[in-house]
Amino acid sequence: MTLLQDRAATARSAPGRPSYWTMRRRDHLTGYLFITPALVGAVAFVFLPLVLVVWYSLHEWNVLADTFDFVGSENYRKLAEDPNVPGVLRATALFSIGLVVLNLGLALVLAVLLNQKLRGTTFFRVLFFSPVVVSLLAWTIVWGFLLQDNGGVNGLLSLFGIDGPNWLRSGGTAMVSVVVVQVFKNVGLNMVLFLAALQGVPQELYEAARTDGAGRWTVFRRITLPLISPTILLTSIITVVGSLQVFAQISVLTQGGPGTSTTVLVYYLYQQAFQFHAFGYGSTLSVLLFLIVLALTVLQWQMRKRWVFHES
Repeated sequence: MTLLQDRAATARSAPGRPSYWTMRRRDHLTGYLFITPALVGAVAFVFLPLVLVVWYSLHEWNVLADTFDFVGSENYRKLAEDPNVPGVLRATALFSIGLVVLNLGLALVLAVLLNQKLRGTTFFRVLFFSPVVVSLLAWTIVWGFLLQDNGGVNGLLSLFGIDGPNWLRSGGTAMVSVVVVQVFKNVGLNMVLFLAALQGVPQELYEAARTDGAGRWTVFRRITLPLISPTILLTSIITVVGSLQVFAQISVLTQGGPGTSTTVLVYYLYQQAFQFHAFGYGSTLSVLLFLIVLALTVLQWQMRKRWVFHES
């Protein structure tokens, strides 16, 4: 017997000396090893960039002039005094409210209709979901051509004797056009989530309600909505956060115009940082965007106790 084998046998036979690698410690180590890749990714691509953005917001960084000067709270003072910020926040709010209301409302209506056991529902499910898998840039470029003054939308309206406007160059229709394009792009995703939630509602509850003489609206309001409310919370958080991060649609369709009527916060951030090369002020706008997203997400999460089923 070798010396190593002798020591191992002695350790196994020695009373009162439990092994360090117990089952509990091995389970903990296995769990830590599994979460390590995700944790490293989160630190490298989420937490570290967030800290760096805050650090950059305290500096005046001009890449062209090769300057990186500490200015303290000067960028935040500039943000408070910027005359464009109120208009940018107003455009951001209009876009977000319009997108959230239309997207969630239309997705819920489509899910209820396509949850019926009728012929052809599979075709329409695929039809409404297909824009989700289409490239965002390609989708936006095509709609840009359709919404031009002599584009497909106005060509269709002319068949009915209607003279359509230049949708993307008119202050009254530009924001509506961008919202509608985005709604058509992503409504299928929320529709599928609502469909999954609707199919998880026990049919016994519907049968009991119909036996008691409840109408369709009562059944929908008293049974369907409460039971799918967790999914409504999920889709609302995803849609709100997504609406505050929109960039490609604005950049391709309107470039923030006409004027600044469609200049949302992310596009304004892009202009300051990458067009005017004011990376310090752009980082300050990024901090503002982060705080808005965080505040709205926390608000929705806290309000869930009032209307989400099983959360009261």
